[in-house]
Amino acid sequence: MTVRILVVDDSPFMRKSLQKMLEEAPDLKVVATARDGIDALEKLEEHKPDLVTLDIEMPRMDGLTCLRKIMATHPLPVLMVSSLTQEGAQATLDALSLGALDFIPKESSFATMSIMQIQQDLQEKVRRLAASPRFHPRPPAEPPAVRPARPAVPSVPISAVPIPAGTALPASPTAELLVIGSSTGGPKALQDILPALPADLPVPCLIVQHMPSTFTRPFADRLDGLCQVHVKEAEQGEPLKAGTVYIAPGGIHMLYGARGPKGCVELTPEPVSSLHRPSVDVLFQSVADHYRGQVLATILTGMGADGAKGMEQLKRKGAHTLAESEESCVVYGMPRAAVERGCVDLVAPLPDIAGHLRRHFRL
Repeated sequence: MTVRILVVDDSPFMRKSLQKMLEEAPDLKVVATARDGIDALEKLEEHKPDLVTLDIEMPRMDGLTCLRKIMATHPLPVLMVSSLTQEGAQATLDALSLGALDFIPKESSFATMSIMQIQQDLQEKVRRLAASPRFHPRPPAEPPAVRPARPAVPSVPISAVPIPAGTALPASPTAELLVIGSSTGGPKALQDILPALPADLPVPCLIVQHMPSTFTRPFADRLDGLCQVHVKEAEQGEPLKAGTVYIAPGGIHMLYGARGPKGCVELTPEPVSSLHRPSVDVLFQSVADHYRGQVLATILTGMGADGAKGMEQLKRKGAHTLAESEESCVVYGMPRAAVERGCVDLVAPLPDIAGHLRRHFRL
């Protein structure tokens, strides 16, 4: 199926570049381009695209104003095109809160950089977001048809992904460390979950969210202003404290270190071969290797499979495990990969996850 795209940007160069990058894939088609938000809303009515790429800084009507109007009148997947400056980070986080699903970087040096550096990522994000369960929920299952009884026959094993049937996380032993991994759609998911946790959360929480280095501190600061728990960008060597959430800095791995009463943060560029930096797998594996208490590991919405291998290792060490369900994921990639490995205790939609955490910690 061909994905129909509207490209919105005030720069003729960017419009042409994005169109070229997208249309080099046979299943992606730019049906129209727009120079600002007003032009975009008119093109939406005319062309009915499956997805919009949306610049933030534009004349007449900026991207955030346009995004609000899209979500109010034509809700559909939106991918922001964002600068990697501090100002761009703040505006992009605003856009994700307003309903945009993800973003791609708009480098100030884009005119001189290799287009191929972001083309593959752009194409894959457009494909995944256009099919997001957020905008394409599964229809309710039809009741099975009544058929005449017939003689029983031996059952034939079938290959299927076993979905955990539990309705709650194990209550005992209570976890002493909470670790969370997320990617596409994660900023909004974390913004829904963390404010529901009380200030007396009895454990530290380590979070890897795939995000550029200029975004993680503003993201942590924004969450800190919304939450009762303290949220901060993690720093090398700092001791872990109950009631504090540590966001991994972009561009470097965060590991669990065994020093101190509750452990500490370790930041390292290794392994440099990792597809993501920070990586959920790298964090989870370090916890599996070095933490001696009970762990509760959670994987939220995201593309790819980062975190599934690490969660499997944690499960082998006895960790409690939780994954976001397909119905609420922006992209059901990372949680699905964990479920397929058979290492998830409970699969739950996003609105229920904070409640499961509160019950487990008896809050």
